[in-house]
Amino acid sequence: MKNKPFANKRKTLLSYKSYREEMGGGGKESDRLEELLDPGTFKEYYTELETSDPLRFPGYKEKLSTVNVKRKDALICGTGKAGGMEVACALLDKDFLMGSMGTVVGEKLTRIIEKADEDKLPLIIYSASGGARMQEGMFSLLQMAKTSAAINRFKEHGGLFISVLTHPTTGGVSASFASLGDIILAEPGALIGFAGPRVIEKTIGHKLPEGFQRAEFQLEHGFVDKIVSREEMPGVIKSILKLHSLPEYNDGTVPGVCDTDKADDSLPATENISAYERVLRARDKDRPRNTEIVENIFDEFTELAGDRLGKEDLSVMGGVAFLDGHPVTVIAQRKGKDTKENIRYNFGMPNPSGYRKALRLMKQAEKFGRPVITFIDTPGAYPGMEAEENGQSTAIAENLAAMSSLRVPVISVVTGEGSSGGALAIGVADKVLVLENAVYSILSPEGFATILWKDGDRAAEACEIMRMTARDLYADKIADMVIKEPEGCLNSGNLKEFCAELKKIIYREITKLNTLKREDLVNARYEKYRHFEKEHSPLEKKEKEA
Repeated sequence: MKNKPFANKRKTLLSYKSYREEMGGGGKESDRLEELLDPGTFKEYYTELETSDPLRFPGYKEKLSTVNVKRKDALICGTGKAGGMEVACALLDKDFLMGSMGTVVGEKLTRIIEKADEDKLPLIIYSASGGARMQEGMFSLLQMAKTSAAINRFKEHGGLFISVLTHPTTGGVSASFASLGDIILAEPGALIGFAGPRVIEKTIGHKLPEGFQRAEFQLEHGFVDKIVSREEMPGVIKSILKLHSLPEYNDGTVPGVCDTDKADDSLPATENISAYERVLRARDKDRPRNTEIVENIFDEFTELAGDRLGKEDLSVMGGVAFLDGHPVTVIAQRKGKDTKENIRYNFGMPNPSGYRKALRLMKQAEKFGRPVITFIDTPGAYPGMEAEENGQSTAIAENLAAMSSLRVPVISVVTGEGSSGGALAIGVADKVLVLENAVYSILSPEGFATILWKDGDRAAEACEIMRMTARDLYADKIADMVIKEPEGCLNSGNLKEFCAELKKIIYREITKLNTLKREDLVNARYEKYRHFEKEHSPLEKKEKEA
């Protein structure tokens, strides 16, 4: 079947709402595209396709004739502009047979996905569906495979897919294209799941807990990025589109307003304090947290949640933002400012789900050509039973391997304490920057002393041997740069000025890294970690000379 856009010029110039009302659609559900798209820009496609009755299901034709005499099926799709940006879009209207996916819905959806792929347009799909259409049997079920394959091809070609889940999104729709978004947004309280609540209750024989399968449940379990009210949804979508519409960092001449020549990254003078005192400063409860640093460096930060495997870990914060007008992916380990917050953030100790979320966002950054900037501040990966049951070692190992070959610049900033593989799991970077009073080590000094000397009270002594301070790390060529802290110690009063300086340094380093071809960037990162043992231990060299 040939693609045919709706060609009546007068109707394409109507607002989307007026157009749908004239076509007999109207209604709150189908107004979502009106809310998103700029007036007069919507053009509907594939209106000639009409539902058939492949199984000759008793009463199906009669039911179709009574649903809506002017609309031929549940899917509305076309192109338009959102905030001036051209997009492909589709909407499943639950007012038409509960938005169920039959053969025509699957065909129209696949066509608009292929058009988005061909025309290099972002794709936005609003889902509201009871799932596969029972009256069309296996013909309906196979639309799950068809639409999923089309989405996969679109994404492999670099396309951006924003999936919006509204109430309800269930069955064959939730188990196919709707759950494959690069970014998945959900409306509050939306029912989202494969089997419906009644089916589950009948199968397992008892009542489901309150809130089960709702959007909030899905966020908590890592399956959506963000819950957004209907009123705020157009603005959030436009912000995401904007973050993906600007030129990639592709060389060293990206424009910007950062005065990088004045960035101050000189090695600070050594204060007469012990290594253990540096550890105490790094752990100070009043020291600004990564959340505050991110807020002061980046603009329009949009947090994205979930590992897509069943968990959301709040100890790892990740999302997309602007750095001086250019899109970046930001990942930060998150501690609280008080006991209540620390409990919520697991005292900054990530579970496997936190590392898997970070990896998902890093892979997404690679796809869209965004530099990755990570902020490290953790006492280590969480050492609990559940973490082990869910593969803590595997999660860390997979991050280390993947970060080594990311084809975008990676910068890691150690802002507090960086301990063990829990820190390194987001720290395999082209450039490692360490704040003056931050520390980075194989594990905590208390753990080091306990393991080697069976005496945790010797932690202060361990700090000197471990060479974990910023200056030690710089001397051993593990840190590429030491960032001076105001007045010798970072605090909330001087945070804004400090972050302005750090922003310049990060921007400058990204600009330098983008002078490298992607293959050279990856090879240089490999060589950086390949040869640490040859240069990083001046103490050993002195001992050999002696």
